[in-house]
Parts: sequence; structure tokens; C-alpha cells
Amino acid sequence: MTDTLRPVDTAVPEATDSNPKALKRSIGVVGGTLLTLSCVTPASTLFVVVPDLFGTLGTATALTIAIGSLLCIAVAFCYSELGTLIPSAGGEYAMVSTMAGRLAGWLVFVLSLLVVMIVPPVIAMGTADYLAPVVHLDPSIAGAGVMLLATLAGLLDLRANAWITGIFLVLEVIAAAVVAVLGFAHSERGVGSLVSMQVADAHGHTDTVTAMLVVSGLAIALFVTQGFSTAVYLSEELEHPRRNVARTVLATLAISTVIILVPVAAITMGASNISELSGGDISSMVTAWSNSAVGTFVSLCVALAIINAGIVMVIQNSRVLFASARDKAWPTPVNTAFARLGRFGSPWVATLAVGVPGALLCFVNLDTLYGVTGVSVTGMYLLVAVAALLSRRGSHKHTPAWRMPLWPTMPVLLIAVLAYILTQQETSYLLWTGGITAAATLYWALYLRPRKDTRWLVSIPEDARA
Repeated sequence: MTDTLRPVDTAVPEATDSNPKALKRSIGVVGGTLLTLSCVTPASTLFVVVPDLFGTLGTATALTIAIGSLLCIAVAFCYSELGTLIPSAGGEYAMVSTMAGRLAGWLVFVLSLLVVMIVPPVIAMGTADYLAPVVHLDPSIAGAGVMLLATLAGLLDLRANAWITGIFLVLEVIAAAVVAVLGFAHSERGVGSLVSMQVADAHGHTDTVTAMLVVSGLAIALFVTQGFSTAVYLSEELEHPRRNVARTVLATLAISTVIILVPVAAITMGASNISELSGGDISSMVTAWSNSAVGTFVSLCVALAIINAGIVMVIQNSRVLFASARDKAWPTPVNTAFARLGRFGSPWVATLAVGVPGALLCFVNLDTLYGVTGVSVTGMYLLVAVAALLSRRGSHKHTPAWRMPLWPTMPVLLIAVLAYILTQQETSYLLWTGGITAAATLYWALYLRPRKDTRWLVSIPEDARA
């Protein structure tokens, strides 16, 4: 097990049929920011994920998201430094493998794969609720339709997708702004309510939100702005990655935090009572604050935002599979299939491999997987922080890259906080995630490690080193 924390050899062999070339660099920082911000999908997060937080955290929801966003600054610093050192479509696993060893990289790949496979269908299933003013659809059917549409869009050229997602992004920002304005204009309570720590129970009685509930909720709060890491996945397709990866990561986190947190504060202050806030029916609140036409407009914008999120998530997730095939994580026939590039330069088999299963997952009860996603994101961030702690040893110490402030204090504190957050999660979520991680470790021990000269050869594309 000496290769667990030993940096991998990042020498890149010449491109061949079995070792495909790097993806085409076709987008600048603006296009990358649009795609990355669309993956955070602030409006769909606000309308799909945040209502669940209102149900458990009530008036403490804004505070929890704010704390999670502060933690994400430290996470973003780690991603920015590692992303400019290791600009690869493999994202977290390429960074962690290079800095902390092949096994650590494999485990972070499995955790990221859990997140990228679960999140899109969870978000997509929320489409039906926001299409209700126009048409009533079964959530599973609507979600599957969104996933298939996103898969088709993901087969197109990345630059075209940047424009598509950019237009949708404008609409969802407008929707979030409308909610914020209406909420503040109809405030029922003052700013102090944002730290009043109250939630309504099933019978409408007011309970106190404990500090432990807030800590437990941080796993989901970290997931709320998690999409800023997409900039790292797109680093092979960003022009001038040494500069633009960090700019895209940090800008996306700042913008998405504002777009999400301001409406959450407005909703908290504008809800007529704690029971209404804990119910989390944001569409009904918007209609009550205005009229049905405004409510319908906001709902349709949210539906478009969810479709937008699906497109970007499929793009991101296909790049992860593409990179894993290029780095020979699977048997040869699978590697060959996932590494194929289509007419528009996109990895079309990998795109289908994430989009079609995502459509099928829309017919599965994903309530438990919300918790699994929170645990997976927290664990993934923890491993990235470990890699950031190791990022300035050996030859990497002098490699030109964006460097985070307050190193090594920042990653050390982040590791401690994330480890504590994991201890506060429900046992069932930890067991599910731990079981999947154990199975992945078994695959590593029985298949990848014995073939270390021919499998899981994490590499950095040659032109990414420029």
C-alpha cells in the first residue's frame, strides 16, 4: 500500500487510439463561468433543495447556507490551486491522484461519481412541480424527459452549450431576483429572524433548531453551491487554464452564493408564519405576495433552470467518464467506448452513459440518496483538502500556478471541520456511502492495483502544462 500517498507519474504518452488526445480548448473564462454557474443552477437549488432545508432548519436555513458558503471559500481555494496545477477533465480524481496517490484518487473518483449520477435526476424530478401551472406531469416522467433532453444537448459542441445555458441562466437569475424583491417587500419579521433558530413541527408547533441540527445540515449546505467545481472538470477545454480555472471557480462561488442566499433571507423574512416557512412551498408564497401570473412566470423560469442544470451536469459528468477511460480505469472495451469523441468533439458514449441511467433513476425513490449525496460531497471535499495540503511538495512546489492564501492553515482547518461534519450525519447515510466506497476499494485491490502498469494511469494532457 505504499502507493497510497505517493505522487503518481504524470508523464504523458503520445496520443494513440487507446490513449486519446486532450479535449479541444474552445471556451474562455466567460463561457466557462456561464457553464459552471449553470451547474450550480442557483434557481433550481433554491426551489428544489432549499425547501427541504426549510423543513428541518426553518429560520436557521439562511444561517446554515451562509456557514456552508464560508466553508466553500476554503474549498474553492483548494480547487483553484489544484485545478491550475492539474488541469484535467478528471477533476478531483486527477488532482488527488497526482498529489495523494492512486488509491486516494480512485476513492475520490468513486465519491464524485456518486454525486454526479445522483444529483441530476434528483433536480430533474422537481420539474413537474414548476410546470404545474401549465401542465400536470408525473414527476418521474418529467424528470426522465429532462434527463434525455439534457443528454441530447450534451452531444453538441461545448461552445453552443455555453450560449444555451447562458440564456437559461439569465432567466433563472431573474426568477431568483423576483423572489427576493417580493420577499423583502412583504417582510413579516426583521433581520433578527435569520438567527432566531425556529422551525415548525408536523403539528404546527414551534420548535428550537439546535446547533447540532445546523452542523448536520451543513452537508446539504455544502451541496447547495457545490457546482463551482465544474470549472475544474472543464479545465481541459478552458483557454489559458493556469489563469482561468481559478477565476472561474472563485467568481462562480461568489455569484452563486449571492443568488441563493439573498432570496433565502427574503423568504425567511417574508413568510407569513413559521409553519408556512417550514412547509417550503415557495411558489405558493410568491403567488400570495403577487398574483398567479407572476407565480406562473417564476415557476416556468425554475423549470427552465432545472433543464439548464441537467444539460450542464450531463456535460460535466461525461467529462469525468471520458477522463477515467483515458486513464484506463476500466477493462479495455469500456475504456475504448468511453474515450470516443463524436462529431462535435464531445465524448458521446460517455454522455449517453451518464444521461440514460440518469433518466432511469428518476423512477427510483431518491430520498435516502439526498443524504448519501451530502456525505459524498463532504468526503470528496475532505480528500481534496488533503491533496491541497500536499500540493507544495517536490516538483509541484515550483510549478507556476494560482496559490491559495493562508496555506497550510486553510486546508488543515478544512479537514478538521469536514471530518466533524461527517460524524454528525445519519448512520444510514454513512453506511450506504461507506459500503459503496468499500466495494470500490475491493475493485481497486483485485483489479486496478495488480495491473498498476496498465490501469489507472492518471495523466495530464500535454497542452495543459502550458
